[in-house]
Amino acid sequence: MSFTKVCTVDDLWEGEMEAFTVDGHEVLLVCAEGGEIKAFQGICPHQDIALVEGKFDGKKLICRAHLWQFDASSGQGINPDDCALATYPVRLDGDDVYVSTEGIEPLFAHS
Repeated sequence: MSFTKVCTVDDLWEGEMEAFTVDGHEVLLVCAEGGEIKAFQGICPHQDIALVEGKFDGKKLICRAHLWQFDASSGQGINPDDCALATYPVRLDGDDVYVSTEGIEPLFAHS
């Protein structure tokens, strides 16, 4: 599995999110409560809206368009609960944040 350097830990504080293009994938990095960095698909599975335009409270991501909510620790849908975000592996090397997109495609849900 190959990893691509995306940013440093100083670029993403606890409770923040930031979008990056990694190997042609729109990836959303979030720093959840407790400081864990997670990487998810950067678009809402509902209607292709950039999730970085929504809200993040440290625990859940909320899409701006229709207020779909996702758990920031797992990517699982909260409202509605029958959808999810694709999750990308994250690796930290010192202060550098790396993400792998190999073999992972964004998920799409009902409309």
